[in-house]
Amino acid sequence: MKEKTSITLSKDVLAGIDQLTGSGNSRSAVIESVLRRYLRERKRAEAHAHDLKLINRAAEQLNAEAADVLGYQASVETTDLEPQ
Repeated sequence: MKEKTSITLSKDVLAGIDQLTGSGNSRSAVIESVLRRYLRERKRAEAHAHDLKLINRAAEQLNAEAADVLGYQASVETTDLEPQ
């Protein structure tokens, strides 16, 4: 269900919308389409930011574990290279 609303736009923005409307489209349809895209992108950006926060939170522990493993491997490789 659609609701009627009123917005105030500058003349240059309105002229840009009018260029986008073309034949068969209304200003309302163009504005709704643009806003839907914006809301989708905003939601996606928020999800990505949340995912990045989770990754960064785990990164410190994972990096510490990786450094520990690499340190162990380096000591084993050094021992293997020593003359017997």
